[in-house]
Amino acid sequence: MTVTYFSEDTIERFLDTLEKATEREVKVVVADNASLEGALERATAHRKNVQLLSIGENVGYGTAANRGVAELDDRYGWVVVVNPDLEWEPGSLDALLEVAGRWPRGGAFGPLIHDLDGTVYPSARLLPSFGRGIGHAAFAKVWPGNPWTKQYRQESGTPVERISGWLSGSCQLFRREAFDSVGGFDTRYFMYFEDVDLGDRLAKAGWLNVYAPSSRVTHEGGHSTSQASQKMLAAHHASAYRYLADRHQGLAWKPVLAAVKLGLALRLKLETR
Repeated sequence: MTVTYFSEDTIERFLDTLEKATEREVKVVVADNASLEGALERATAHRKNVQLLSIGENVGYGTAANRGVAELDDRYGWVVVVNPDLEWEPGSLDALLEVAGRWPRGGAFGPLIHDLDGTVYPSARLLPSFGRGIGHAAFAKVWPGNPWTKQYRQESGTPVERISGWLSGSCQLFRREAFDSVGGFDTRYFMYFEDVDLGDRLAKAGWLNVYAPSSRVTHEGGHSTSQASQKMLAAHHASAYRYLADRHQGLAWKPVLAAVKLGLALRLKLETR
């Protein structure tokens, strides 16, 4: 299933490349938060395997994804949640399912993701700790090669099949049993960190997040969020704070969290001035 937000320009290419990504029959649910009137209907009407779910308001990524997955009945033991500005390489979905067959405790599987220029996007990362998170947030833009960012993004070496802390939400294959066992995405996250949070909760429930670079896709990135960049940056900071606050509760953490909130607010002001 895919979540759309004014994604008319990319959805047809997404669906065209999906047809060559697998030899299996698939059902596609398009959970639409917002679109130009009639545009998605025209783009999907001739595709018998596509169901358009018009939500009618922007409820955020995780909430829309959960609603889309809920449209699939129990016959579907595997669910892909993917952005609509993504292009599948031929056979890539079958390759992802092949990897899943080797990991019986795998709950989520993520392919190797290329940016448009061919650069490999670091889509399988460690979970953010306070130290890594603050170091990455403070220095990533001014010092891209800093040790905190390098460690967090797990970019060194040739991509290999491995267990990861979390996987990019731009494209994930979920074992339906695993996804349902943790209640899917946490709907408190409007945008950003919903994939980090889900990866963490899956791992705590005994499932594995598996990076599968034998499967490859290309992601345009930022197609929907670029239309409201300042709002999305604010959402990113709010979600980062929520993730840390959820995992560091109690009086002892309050001063630390207050400092984090202040730092994020300052960073937002500097980046949007």
